Amino acid sequence: MIYLDNSATTRQADEVTQAMVHAMTDVYGNPSSLHQLGLDAQNMVTDARKMLASAFGADPSEVIFNSGGTEGNNTVFDGAATAQKHRGRKINTTSVEHPSVLEVCKRLEAQGCQVVRLSVDEKCRPDLGQLRAELDEETVLVSMMAVNNEVGTIMPVKEAAALAHEKGAWFHTDAVQAMGKVDMTGTGADLMTMSGHKIHGPKGTGALYVRKGLNLPALICGGGQEKDRRSGTENVPGICGLGTAVRIMAEELASCEAGRKDFVTKGSAALTGMTRVRQYLLDGLKDQVKDIRINSPETPDECAASVLNISFLGTRGEVILHTLETDGIYVSTGSACSSNKKGKSHVLAAMGLKEKEIEGAIRFSFSRYNTIEEMDVVIDRVKAAVTRFRRLGSFR
Repeated sequence: MIYLDNSATTRQADEVTQAMVHAMTDVYGNPSSLHQLGLDAQNMVTDARKMLASAFGADPSEVIFNSGGTEGNNTVFDGAATAQKHRGRKINTTSVEHPSVLEVCKRLEAQGCQVVRLSVDEKCRPDLGQLRAELDEETVLVSMMAVNNEVGTIMPVKEAAALAHEKGAWFHTDAVQAMGKVDMTGTGADLMTMSGHKIHGPKGTGALYVRKGLNLPALICGGGQEKDRRSGTENVPGICGLGTAVRIMAEELASCEAGRKDFVTKGSAALTGMTRVRQYLLDGLKDQVKDIRINSPETPDECAASVLNISFLGTRGEVILHTLETDGIYVSTGSACSSNKKGKSHVLAAMGLKEKEIEGAIRFSFSRYNTIEEMDVVIDRVKAAVTRFRRLGSFR
């Protein structure tokens, strides 16, 4: 099996599973209990919180554990609209955000908020000039994902945060696809969301960074856990698994050998390998398969090492996907969170791709476990699948 759908979810690391089993079998107390088993569980949660704080470049008190990026994004948007409604009702985001942002924006519009969606260019780079022009004193929140989930473009979050703060607006970044691929410290974000299962952690786990001093209302109320910011008994095994995944990620980033300053793509051993694997596949497909369109930025400075999106013209991506699946190769045609919805990719459409180009798009997404040897197989099988489709004249 060759798994190249890591932007949808990653294989859980063995160390993560071991940490979770330990929590479930040996430290199963409720963290709110006052006895020793409860205190042991609370200590494990505290250790994981410290790991997340380091990844966010934050203080542990600024980290809220939750179920993942979708819950985090909903918490941010609903909370910002509620907490700052006295100031204004305007939100600025981009047209290529994850559905968990775009859908909550629709709901807020129905409640009277004004949402401005920034346009992007042919490589999914947002128009900061438009952001500057749209920002005003009534803007309460600016949100821009750190790495686009469909094409991998690294977004200018540091610059966007500075513009938002000039007008007194909160700045949020969805860092779900960025964690472990780019350095998320020092971005200037007031709010940041992440998800465990994108970094070889457990599904159903995540965290939200909230800058100290921000009055962000809780989305889930009840028992007062997470200092009244997210009620519900803590998922101790999941949190321990998440903390372990972040620790491994941090060790990889700490082994950085090269990279850009500030908001950077790190050159850790794992990411250097991922970059090489991505480049090898890109070069091989460009050489072996004609009539393709590279939708992702091609340079490491502009694109995360984890994503490569290519349109195979004259084909249908869904057919190519299932053809590769028969060879044990797993890819995707876009965001897993919107695959059950009909219609074309909103990201590729916003980038200006034609319908036929969108229809033939495939997303290859990588992890630390992928190898050059696997890419030789992928290049051969993709070439065969595309050639067969085109020869049969199935495209109408």
